[in-house]
Amino acid sequence: MRRVLCSIFVVVIAVGTALGTAAAAPAPPAGGHFVDDDGNGHEGAIEAIRAEGITHGCSPTRYCPNDPVTRGQMAAFLNRALDLPSPTNPSGFTDTAGTFQNDIERLRAAGITVGCAPTRYCPDRAVTRGEMATFLMRALDLEELTPDPRPLPLAGNPDGTAPIPAGGDAESIASPDQVIGDGTPAGCTSAAVVAAVSQGGVITFDCGPAPITIEMLSTAKVFNNTGPEIVIDGGGLVTLSGRGERRILYMNTCDQAQVWTTPHCQNQDHPRLTVQNLTFIDGDATDHGIDLEGGGGAIWVRGGRFKIVNSRFFSNTCASTGPDVAGGAVRVFSQYQGLPVYITNSTFGGAAGQGNDCSNGGAIGSIGVSMTFTNSLLSDNTATGWGANPLRAGTPGGGNGGAIANDGNLFTLTLSDTVITDNVANEGGGGVFFVSNNRTGHLVISDSTLARNDSLGFETNGYPGIFYLGNGAPMVSNSSIT
Repeated sequence: MRRVLCSIFVVVIAVGTALGTAAAAPAPPAGGHFVDDDGNGHEGAIEAIRAEGITHGCSPTRYCPNDPVTRGQMAAFLNRALDLPSPTNPSGFTDTAGTFQNDIERLRAAGITVGCAPTRYCPDRAVTRGEMATFLMRALDLEELTPDPRPLPLAGNPDGTAPIPAGGDAESIASPDQVIGDGTPAGCTSAAVVAAVSQGGVITFDCGPAPITIEMLSTAKVFNNTGPEIVIDGGGLVTLSGRGERRILYMNTCDQAQVWTTPHCQNQDHPRLTVQNLTFIDGDATDHGIDLEGGGGAIWVRGGRFKIVNSRFFSNTCASTGPDVAGGAVRVFSQYQGLPVYITNSTFGGAAGQGNDCSNGGAIGSIGVSMTFTNSLLSDNTATGWGANPLRAGTPGGGNGGAIANDGNLFTLTLSDTVITDNVANEGGGGVFFVSNNRTGHLVISDSTLARNDSLGFETNGYPGIFYLGNGAPMVSNSSIT
């Protein structure tokens, strides 16, 4: 057991750069096998696990110490460190064919992993610090501890008093078209949500007097020939969870599977989707890749109109790298006649451990879409990519806009009495990344606070936490940007 513990310890140290650890590595031996770890703070650990046969490096003479570690690679590290036995039954994972299949099968048989979904392991996804903790807890046969429950942050900036712009307030639910539930939690199911959203109209919930989390077993999709007003109101009691497996809500006026209602699908005034008094948690769009369909771990919208009111977004995610994919919680395209998306009295993250993440735009991302944030809070979100956009040679790209990533030509980002703090971008714009390619766009900040938004690559001089290319300088009034 002592060798196992020591082996796991040096594995954790050696992958520390990718996982963000700061453990002290043992002193490196005189001369080393790998040619690319000289002077690295983890060199001693790297050479130690190579000597133990735990790593073979990324090539015969290189370890690639600054590269992220994938779940497949982590399986190989742990299997070699623990010397796990061969499984007697297949795991049932459908995505593990390849280099690390044997290692993954052994981890599953030993109970160290249950995969990223019931039938998938996601071997190419980077290992998060949270996943690493679970791997080690199971490998060391530790008892899982249940933390004291802490209330999630409320919706919106608690000190926000800015007037809500016309069109940015909540929609009436006085005469709902559909009610999900029968007064008990049992009636509030994923299937009921999916069915209600497919029919459109004003949708409310009757799940009883207590807060409820509905685990979504499939994505709720808007049909474009319903509505035209579609309002989903959770009454402040309903949380929709993607279970860390799927996107929660989808609307796309250009998706023929959702009924193509006009020949100009990118510029039509309906459906007009409003989500209000709802919480979205653990949405996951990583499987949608890094193209147009990527991003939007909780919500993905294209076309019509879209609005968020009195809602919260926690721990939603999308692809961890890529130059264009954006919006850990929300991604939006092509709003009717360039009208803005309104985000009113809403929270993205709001506390340590509750933030959203994506390669770009940890909380929200868009292309060519105006956004108006009023009395809202965005904190503890992360742009996880690296290499920026256009990506640098030899990198996967991304890392822009810890909270917000806006790109395109003519659009306006307005922040009014909004707090953006403690977000991180591996590249540019720890809080806000704003690029108007033809320099026609505007960034307007009033009565807002931006602080401690770490831009680890680049930002605009004089505007900490912001990278901005637009029409003149940002228009800032009565705001603090530090």
